[in-house]
Amino acid sequence: MQDQQANRVRRRRVFYIPGYDPIHPRRYRELYRKEGAEQAQISGYEIALAPKKSGSGPYGWHVRSVQDGTEAEADIEVLVWSDIVRASMGKSIAATYGQLVRTAATYIVSGALFGLMRLRKGPVIAALYPIVALSVQALLGLGLGWGLAALLLALLPDFPLDWVLGLAVGLGVMTGALRWFRRHDNRFFAYYLMHDYAFTARWGGANPPELEARMASFAARIEAAMAEDWDEVLIVGHSSGAHLAVSILADLLREERIGTGPSRPALSFLSLGQVVPMVSYLPRATRLRADLAYLSTARALFWLDVTAPGDGCAFALCDPVAVSGVAPADQIHPLVISAAFTQTLSPERWKALRWRFFRLHFQYLCAFDKVGDYDYFRITAGSLSLASRFAGRAPSKSRITTQANRHTGIA
Repeated sequence: MQDQQANRVRRRRVFYIPGYDPIHPRRYRELYRKEGAEQAQISGYEIALAPKKSGSGPYGWHVRSVQDGTEAEADIEVLVWSDIVRASMGKSIAATYGQLVRTAATYIVSGALFGLMRLRKGPVIAALYPIVALSVQALLGLGLGWGLAALLLALLPDFPLDWVLGLAVGLGVMTGALRWFRRHDNRFFAYYLMHDYAFTARWGGANPPELEARMASFAARIEAAMAEDWDEVLIVGHSSGAHLAVSILADLLREERIGTGPSRPALSFLSLGQVVPMVSYLPRATRLRADLAYLSTARALFWLDVTAPGDGCAFALCDPVAVSGVAPADQIHPLVISAAFTQTLSPERWKALRWRFFRLHFQYLCAFDKVGDYDYFRITAGSLSLASRFAGRAPSKSRITTQANRHTGIA
């Protein structure tokens, strides 16, 4: 296996698993095209996109790249679950506020929130943001409604059943204000983030049946690719897509579905901006914790975990296995490194992006103008396997292995 991984890659199959994202997967192709061209210009290599050549998957593209004088090709496919995300977001305003109460209760009563705060405050603040934002929106709507109702009644002191009129006006204005906030959630992201955290909290860290079924179909596609003529099969899990990838790969390896022998492709896993503890710290995340423990000892793949302290939405430099409290004595994965935004982005770009939290959470998929050893386009389209590219690389010195999880039971 190690000899094979050391070989140069000519043909690569990449499966990208997005996070909780309702938007059509074409955004990822356009992001890859735009940012890949920029990175190629900065780093001095060639990269070009074309329609997907292999497989019958729902969405993907073909990449040809010449880097360091060597040509490589890749077929990249997005494993789509945006329809499940959209279905989970189709809630009324009242239902969303109901989610707020249930989600907050789940994380507080289970003790997960207090454990997460011991790891990284950034993602905890991001988790609390929709609760605070939606509460403020409700208070603003209530205040505006009460104020206009009071003004109207002052102008109509002798109006019969004035309290009925005041109540109707107050509720109408409040409802209108809440609808305005929801209509402009692309500015505030309060509803989007609330639905995201509620999706996880509703099942206490377990996967809903429809997501488990979709993960099984993803696993089947990866299994089929491992039986084809590729030099490397690379799984990329971004944000909450990272913990889906953990379980999918654990299933494939546990069930011995990836093939054996020196002729099979190298199997690689790249987790980006992971939020694993948001799930693994919940009481019913027994499957995920078991999969983390299993995958951390698997010698049939190479696992690189990339985060950055500048990404306030990720658990930066947290070893997802160790901090979840399930690290076995023979753990060998993942290799945890930092994308170090403050060093790999120019001062001008960092200044422009540092308060754009959602954009920074996607920086792993974008160009770096002072690129370090992490380059998404070299990893996905270059001529080295993931294991070869990071052979001998030590984990970041600031790696966090603190175990603050009250729930460490596994399935």
